[in-house]
Amino acid sequence: MPNEQLLERLVSDLKPVRRRSVARDALVFAAVCVIELALFIGLGAMRPDMTAAMEAPSFWWKLGGLGLIAVVGGAVAIISLDPARSPRRGLRWLVAIVAICLAAGWIIDASREGFSALAARVDWPDGLLCVYKIVLLSVPPLVGLGLLMRRGAPTDTSGTALAVGVAAAAWGAFVFVFACPHDDPFYIALWYALGCGLVTILARFLLPRLTRW
Repeated sequence: MPNEQLLERLVSDLKPVRRRSVARDALVFAAVCVIELALFIGLGAMRPDMTAAMEAPSFWWKLGGLGLIAVVGGAVAIISLDPARSPRRGLRWLVAIVAICLAAGWIIDASREGFSALAARVDWPDGLLCVYKIVLLSVPPLVGLGLLMRRGAPTDTSGTALAVGVAAAAWGAFVFVFACPHDDPFYIALWYALGCGLVTILARFLLPRLTRW
């Protein structure tokens, strides 16, 4: 078979691929996040003492910190879907942001008058429930970013998967803030970190296997 005919047969079934758009991918991720938050609040899951909670610096610390991590993590993940872009620099920024947020939480915690017993502050029954809910609420953004990752062409799949996991976990925790009755920075640093860590590890080891190209 002549080379021309062979090439013609190979490309005859190919269909044009829609060009990726960072802005479109960002809108898809934002839409998933906004819809989840709206449904969560609309279903009456918001904590009943929200007005009082908003007066505590620790509430704004966890809400603002998680929101910032979710936004930066989502941006790093989406940008790294381009095969010419690496997520490694963005991941270093994420580590720095997480460290700053934890340091800010320590400052808020140290400024409180007195400390409860450590076992009481851990409150492991509520803590395990928080971990479960954070993981559950991380599923929609994880699936959304995972599908975007599958459509993209990241060359550093492990790095992109880490960014996806961090973004999805942080958003799931951000949504849960509106229902979580705990504002103790020590409690947040322990249980939220555990929930977000589980989601990040899951994304790191699962997504590269599902998005090979």
